[in-house]
Amino acid sequence: MAHHQGQEVGVQDFVLLDAVTKEKFMDNLQRRFQAGKIYTYIGEVCISVNPYREMNIYGPEYVSRYKGRELFENAPHIFAIADAAYRVLKQRNNDTCIMISGESGAGKTEASKIIMKYIAAVTNQGKQGEIERVKNVLIKSNAILECFGNAKTNRNDNSSRFGKYMDIEFDYKGDPVGGIITNYLLEKSRVIQQQSGERNFHCFYQLLRGASNNELQQYNLSRDPASYHYTNQGSTETLSEKSDYRATTAGLQALGFGGDEISMVWRTVAAILHLGNIEFRMQDEKITVANGKTLANVATLLQVTEEEMRTALTERVIAARGEIMTKSHDTVQAEYGRDALAKAIYDRMFTWIIQRINKAILVPGSATVKRYNKVIGVLDIYGFEIFDRNSFEQFCINYCNEKLQQLFIELVLKQEQEEYNREGIEWTNIEYFNNQIICALVEQPDKGVIAIMNEACLNVGKITDEMLLDDMDKKLSHHPHYSSRQLKPMDKELRHREDFRITHYAGDVIYSIGGFIEKNRDTLFQDFKRLLYRSHDPLVSAMWPEGAQDIAKTTKRPLTAGTLFQKSMAELVATLLRKEPLYVRCIKPNDIKSPTVFDEVRVEHQVRYLGLLENVRVRRAGFVHRQRYDKFLLRYKMISQYTWPNFRGGNERDGVKVLMNEKNFSHDVRFGRTKIFIRSPQTLFALEQQRNDMIPHIVTLLQKQVRGWIARQRYKKMKAALVIMRHYRKYKLKSYVQDLAIRFRNARTLRDFGKGIQWPQPPLVGRQAERQLRMLFSRWRAAMILRKYPREEWPQLRLQIIAASAFRKRRKFWGHDRKWLGNYLSIVAENSNYSSYNASVRNIKNTDHFDLVVFSAFVKKFNKCNKSADRAIIVTDSAIYKLDGAKNKFRNMKRSVAIKEVSKQQELAQSRSLTVEAAVGQMTPEFTHAGTFIVYKVPPAYASPLEQSEQQAAQNTLSQRY
Repeated sequence: MAHHQGQEVGVQDFVLLDAVTKEKFMDNLQRRFQAGKIYTYIGEVCISVNPYREMNIYGPEYVSRYKGRELFENAPHIFAIADAAYRVLKQRNNDTCIMISGESGAGKTEASKIIMKYIAAVTNQGKQGEIERVKNVLIKSNAILECFGNAKTNRNDNSSRFGKYMDIEFDYKGDPVGGIITNYLLEKSRVIQQQSGERNFHCFYQLLRGASNNELQQYNLSRDPASYHYTNQGSTETLSEKSDYRATTAGLQALGFGGDEISMVWRTVAAILHLGNIEFRMQDEKITVANGKTLANVATLLQVTEEEMRTALTERVIAARGEIMTKSHDTVQAEYGRDALAKAIYDRMFTWIIQRINKAILVPGSATVKRYNKVIGVLDIYGFEIFDRNSFEQFCINYCNEKLQQLFIELVLKQEQEEYNREGIEWTNIEYFNNQIICALVEQPDKGVIAIMNEACLNVGKITDEMLLDDMDKKLSHHPHYSSRQLKPMDKELRHREDFRITHYAGDVIYSIGGFIEKNRDTLFQDFKRLLYRSHDPLVSAMWPEGAQDIAKTTKRPLTAGTLFQKSMAELVATLLRKEPLYVRCIKPNDIKSPTVFDEVRVEHQVRYLGLLENVRVRRAGFVHRQRYDKFLLRYKMISQYTWPNFRGGNERDGVKVLMNEKNFSHDVRFGRTKIFIRSPQTLFALEQQRNDMIPHIVTLLQKQVRGWIARQRYKKMKAALVIMRHYRKYKLKSYVQDLAIRFRNARTLRDFGKGIQWPQPPLVGRQAERQLRMLFSRWRAAMILRKYPREEWPQLRLQIIAASAFRKRRKFWGHDRKWLGNYLSIVAENSNYSSYNASVRNIKNTDHFDLVVFSAFVKKFNKCNKSADRAIIVTDSAIYKLDGAKNKFRNMKRSVAIKEVSKQQELAQSRSLTVEAAVGQMTPEFTHAGTFIVYKVPPAYASPLEQSEQQAAQNTLSQRY
């Protein structure tokens, strides 16, 4: 039915037991505890068994596993309860509360801390600083409250000795923005007296054992708790005080407590320790303080005068009918006043600490904004207690548990049965014990225990606890849940005129009447209030505003402790009734804090008084499981071909009916107005089994769909990337062209038409475009240069350019300043013996049959002795001829070379001798149609310095001209 962590043991929900008996219930609880499964459900109630060891089930992976999940989707866990409360708040915008109950040592405080950590882990996804601060304040406040409100008892090393209800406030986004802590009935009697084996509040031992030597010297304290009356009555066992003291101090600092505030807190704790050591003695019928040094320490720490402190402890001012009188105490009265002062100082300090914490987590903004916030309440209050000697504090604590049990009955057992009526399901009511009668025994006006105590406290004269017990016997003699030895003389468990018994829902508790009157009055002489109001410490003075009243003014009698507690319980119940409740019921497996021992008698007692079996019976009496139609169909629709993947034949109710009819489960279910009710666990197990069988196929289908979706997303991203790349390339190319346009915008007006302008570095995408743009620019520049020359001169100009390229860096003068004629030796102006030349050419032409003389010129021949001779050279369309000089009438020297042979030579550029090259092979393609042009050319690698300078001069001349 859920995602298991390891092998599952027993059943995860007691509702699914084959038979609802005490034996089956205990066996399932024990098997799960011994297998390390400390959480089990009863429907939506979480049963938590204290493991008495560290459990590795609260890490981030568990937070992720339970976040946003239904209770039944995972194995039972307190995280599921916390998440359910958070989801109700976010999804339905309703206030919720988590009620944690159980006896002392069952793990209630630890459960509340786990809930707080989970809520802190799943909120504030935006990492906002203020929200993170509020979360830290809420978590760090635990260490402070445990220090000043918890103590070691015989059942628990860290027992909460006060009730705590915390409202965590959330904004519309579901993030914590503040909160408030309310405390109930601090067990302040523990300050002055502890039972054997128990300790005072943790703060006293943390100060003595954790503070530095300088701090202890400042407070005039020694490290031994046995040196102080208020810490030596019970156990002086050492726990982890040193590290706890550092954690408490760090928590105070983290919550914004100032240095003077922290100092005041520890000074007050030290003052209480010294106050307990003050002793009194009678001397000449006058009471005196026996140890003045201790008195001086108390006065110094509370920042009052020593004389005022002595007077307040030994005398009392009485104002009656306008008269003021002073009355001296006897030793008993003085010790009572000292102890009452110690309790009152600690109680006021504890209340101030909680108010200061509330101030640190105060919700910012106006009341209008606050009105729209929602809250999750966490109730961590003392559990039901039965000690060897039970006094007024246990009476109040057990009354509180009666009220919470009544609330549980109202909200769970009663609503459980009312749900069947709302859903239109036939139902036979199950009888269950309603503890309203016990609550009435305590709180009924005029007849309840609290009312009888208040009446006794109001009576004039000496009223003793025995007289109170007599009055209770008279007024409660016929109540079935009250008894005493006077009413039942044969009951040997009750002491005569000392004890009375109340039969609580959790069992019989015998209370000792001793101290009930004084603890209910909770009297503190007005002298002490005036004394502390006059303290030079403004923080201490502010805790006692009543001290400002005039000494002669008659004050109204304050409400009794019982009345105040009864009112606070009524307010708490009213607060809880306004919220949607969830429950964590904590169980203590043994009294020796063992992680392996399961004390069946102790556990059975807790199961009985927590009403767990009744809860299971009511849940199981008709139907073991119920679920809303939409959630049920969502979970099981894959097991039916008619409902998978979606039901189209009507609403969710119709879909659930179709599914159950197909699987032949209709006989075991009932269809309510909004929910389906399943009668037997076997039907639910069968549904789960079929669902589990289908899960692998569903997973495969989902994997296929998800993989296809991922592939499509990747393809879309690739397509998008291509579009982005294409546009980016266009953008880069456009930017490059725009840069060129800006650089060359004035090129037309420049003398060199932009030749000297530096081209920008092209982007990668523009490299090919750069070559084309450069060619385009070169053509434009050539056109700009050529436009001043007539078209008919262009062939001559082309030949001159070719010649300039050939003679570059070789010759200074090569005839570029005259027109190209080609056959120069046939012209009279070039050759005075042109007739002889023409005759020789005709003879060669007749012999070799060429068509055209392309070029002719005089040359000089140098032999190896550097002697020269005149020669002539002609280039025809088929061969190159060498002729003798004009003196020999241009005689053919039979030294000819065919043009075809010259063009086939691939290594002519490596020869330093006179070379004939084909211009076609050397020029760019646009000049190849010019025909063949034969020139002298020496390759640069073999050119002499003179030849190189001549070629450079020729190139410069052409550049200047064109």
